[in-house]
Formats: sequence, C-alpha cells, structure tokens
Amino acid sequence: MKTLLLITSLTLASHNAFADINEIDNAANTMDVTQLTQLSENSHDYEHAYANYRLAVTANIIGQRPLTAKSLTQAQDTLEALLTQQASADSQALLAAVYGMQIALDNSKGAEYGMKTALLLQQATKLAPNNPRVSLVKAINAFYTPSVFGGGINKAQTLATKAITQYEQPCETICWGHSEAYTWRGLAKQEQGDLAGAMQDWQLALDIDPQYGWAKFLLSQQAVKQ
Repeated sequence: MKTLLLITSLTLASHNAFADINEIDNAANTMDVTQLTQLSENSHDYEHAYANYRLAVTANIIGQRPLTAKSLTQAQDTLEALLTQQASADSQALLAAVYGMQIALDNSKGAEYGMKTALLLQQATKLAPNNPRVSLVKAINAFYTPSVFGGGINKAQTLATKAITQYEQPCETICWGHSEAYTWRGLAKQEQGDLAGAMQDWQLALDIDPQYGWAKFLLSQQAVKQ
C-alpha cells in the first residue's frame, strides 16, 4: 500500500512539474523571460514547443536576438519531430507560426519556409477545419503577406473574425490564442484606418484576459497619443 502511494505521489509530482498552456501564457503576458525559460525546460512535446515559441516572441520584443533564434530553433525541432510521429492540426499551426516568425526575422528564409508554411496551414485546415488556432495563424500569415501573393489586410481581418467565432467552441486542452485573435483583428482594423474598431477589439482582448500584455500596450499607446 505504501509503495502504491509513493508511486502515485511521484507520478503526481512529475505531472505537476510539467508546464501547461496557461502557465506559459501567464509568463508571456508579463514578458517574464526567466519564467518562460524555466517552463520550456520543464515541459515536453507540444508544451515545450509552445513555451519556446512564446519565449522567442518575448525575447524578440526586448531585443535578445540570440535567445530568439535559439528558442525558435528548439520549437521548430520539437514540432517537426512530433509531426513525424502523428499528424496534428495544432502542431502544424504552431510550426507554421514558427516558420512565419523565422521569415519575419530573416527575409532570406522566405524561399525555404514560405511554401512549407502554406502547406502546413493547408494540411491543418483539412485535418481540423474548425480549429481556431489554425485560423489565427492563417490570419497572422495573411497580415504579413501582400495581397498579390494571397494575403492582405482584408483577408487577415476576415480570418481573425473566423478564429474569434471558432474560439466560442468549448476547449479543454490546447486553448491559447483567443485574446490574440482580437488583437490581430484590431491591428488589421488599424491598418484600414478604423482606429475606434481597433481599440474596441483590443479592449475585448483584455475582457477575455485582463493580463494580456500586448493589448494593454496597444491601448496605452493610443492613450498617450490622445
């Protein structure tokens, strides 16, 4: 009996040591590089890749380019390995986001990763047509892709709206991105000259997650200008 209890306790302790999506998002919201680094080290598989992706985004914002590159590589390696084992729309979408960030940081990688990104998003859409994270990554991709190449601001707004609608579905495991979808739609509206609509979307992002740092920053920028 004691042995069984010990094994159970160790199992629970091991499980609790692993990072989860909410912990990663909370650390990303406050741009806590130390916490994100720890979470990436104490996680496996998809969570490991997601922690490194968020660490890369945060490191890029604060100007730590070597850490950005390292974290993106780790996220990419993990997701590519996962996808050799099993097809997953969430892994495909996250890898597409990682590729997209690689291209944004180094335009010379566009030839290598551009077609891979498009293929991943096509596969993910076919596998899970109602997955909101797939629509979100497609919206981000469209935001940075000229309309002559199949992207554009209008398309980004449409895809972000689609993602927002899809986020209304119940979610139990991988659930990141709801506030982010409103934020990207707001950015698209800002590009179209609809600042009031953009600010409304950023506030909606904060209504979902009051700690969402990016939406706070965007709203604070507008407050300073006014």
